[in-house]
Amino acid sequence: SFHKDLKDQDHTHIYPIFKRSPDVTKAWGTKSDTLLKLDEHDFTMRPGFGGPAVPVGVDVQVESLDAISEVDMDFTMTLYLRHYWKDERLAFRSNTNHSMTFDGRIVKKIWVPDMFFVHSKKSFTHDTTTDNVMLRVYPDGKVLYSLRVTVTAMCSMDLSHFPLDTQTCSLEIESYAYTDDDLMLYWKEGNRSLNTDERISLSQFLIQEFHTTTRLAFYSSTGWYNRLYINFTLRRHIFFFLLQTYFPATLMVMLSWVSFWIDRRAVPARVPLGITTVLTMSTIITGVNASMPRVSYIKAVDIYLWVSFVFVFLSVIEYAAVNYLSTLQERKERKQRERLPCTCGVDHPGMMSASYSEVDANTTGNYGMREENGVKRERMLVQLAMESDQITGHVGSTVYSSVWIDTHAIDKYSRVVFPGSYILFNIIYWSIYSI
Repeated sequence: SFHKDLKDQDHTHIYPIFKRSPDVTKAWGTKSDTLLKLDEHDFTMRPGFGGPAVPVGVDVQVESLDAISEVDMDFTMTLYLRHYWKDERLAFRSNTNHSMTFDGRIVKKIWVPDMFFVHSKKSFTHDTTTDNVMLRVYPDGKVLYSLRVTVTAMCSMDLSHFPLDTQTCSLEIESYAYTDDDLMLYWKEGNRSLNTDERISLSQFLIQEFHTTTRLAFYSSTGWYNRLYINFTLRRHIFFFLLQTYFPATLMVMLSWVSFWIDRRAVPARVPLGITTVLTMSTIITGVNASMPRVSYIKAVDIYLWVSFVFVFLSVIEYAAVNYLSTLQERKERKQRERLPCTCGVDHPGMMSASYSEVDANTTGNYGMREENGVKRERMLVQLAMESDQITGHVGSTVYSSVWIDTHAIDKYSRVVFPGSYILFNIIYWSIYSI
């Protein structure tokens, strides 16, 4: 009796183990291959082979615009590419009408659209930690096929307005093997089929618009194909180029104008200033062109930099003209003094000559007074020459006076003409290219 009770207790203790309900997750005895009848059909052929074209809807979620290169004329985009179609061969029985989701391992066993990116340079499907591929099958045979792709594609850019330009690029999707007679590719919900992440931003561009279009592409050897376009418009930020290119170039031009206020006899001051500004402008131009493709047309930034370079170069030429005319003036002044008679009523002509010609170039405070005194004395000498030889003196004084006025007028007029011309150029330039 004791052993019987112990046996009954043991039996009661282990009874729930045999009566436990089976694990629901292990209740499926049917493999996915058998459930989807993968062995009963030839999935190397498209759905409805021999019949009308199978419609394949597409929608895209743009995750990021990774890079845009003017040198290589391309862009890099990461996106979720989703395909929708119906394949009755994949229909299965379901009481709950729920879909089944698979990863990339089963994709290789069924038919999927053979999409590729037209004009792409390189692309890949992400595979961390596994292939970023998803397949969802509904009981009626509808299929959702999604994958995460990064693609680098060509973008033909027009840089004639660079850096005040707006670029339009497009990513083109097309079936490689199936023409429009076998596969009808379309955007599933029109322009709403394209969605973008709100956090997408680029350091150099402002994304203005994303939109979709559909066209037919013709190949002479194979026929017509449906092609889907993801178009996006980018407007370049100008502030970076204002700081790095336009402002330095403008400052160099303004620096070259400083020489107009320096004494024309101060050769060590004016010549190095002009040469420095010319070399600096050359460095700016070289730096900008080094980061740009070698296009055969003129860009907007080239026009601004080269016009600025011309202004800087002309400031050097202006001083060359001033120095040359000053030399002519001194020669004619020397000849004029040589023609004066020894008994002209002037006690110390040599001292007067020294007081005019030997002016300290570094003394700027009293230079105007000395120049004025020099002018008055020169006029007195010319008047004495006219009394001794009226004809010769009249001709000499006329030539000398006109040369003196022209030589000093170049600097005087340059102080107004150069800034005025450059301001006018900037008004015209920004009104044309900023539209």
